Amino acid sequence: MDLDRPARLVAPELLGAVLTVDDVAIRLTEVEAYEGEDDPASHAWRGMTPRNAVMYGKAGRLYVYLSYGIHSCVNVVCDVEGTASAVLLRAGEVVAGAEAVRTRRGHVPYARLASGPGNLGSALGLTATDSGMALDGTRASLVDGPASGIVTSGPRVGISRAADTHWRFWLAGEPSVSAYVRSPRS
Repeated sequence: MDLDRPARLVAPELLGAVLTVDDVAIRLTEVEAYEGEDDPASHAWRGMTPRNAVMYGKAGRLYVYLSYGIHSCVNVVCDVEGTASAVLLRAGEVVAGAEAVRTRRGHVPYARLASGPGNLGSALGLTATDSGMALDGTRASLVDGPASGIVTSGPRVGISRAADTHWRFWLAGEPSVSAYVRSPRS
């Protein structure tokens, strides 16, 4: 998969792809694109910081950050080195390692195991210390897969800036896709 392109182009192509970390594999069903310094909703909008430096690095790495200090959110870094661009992985279907995911997530319905970015990060067992992990097959890999459904787009979830930008993509009818919630601050 060619990740050396802007996130808004890569994002819909990630639908159906399988992300594997250690013993857990998740087929991606919902993603959001963030375009760095050109995107006021991006962590890189105001430039490089120690937290977002991974976004400026080589494509094919994971950018993992904490949301509200507790939820690990996972992004795939895109575009050319030096340009901050990443795709937030919002939801997916667990296709391998369900036992490990159940240990991490408890007894939630199967379709909800990796529904929502924090739940997906928890299902994979990732934390902010994993930020920068390469998708090179050592611990993590990303393999193309068919989208197998209708790709839909709409506004991104829960952001206050650029809230009407339609860079959220999902597979229609997938039970793992999270609910759309517009930020009350937008």
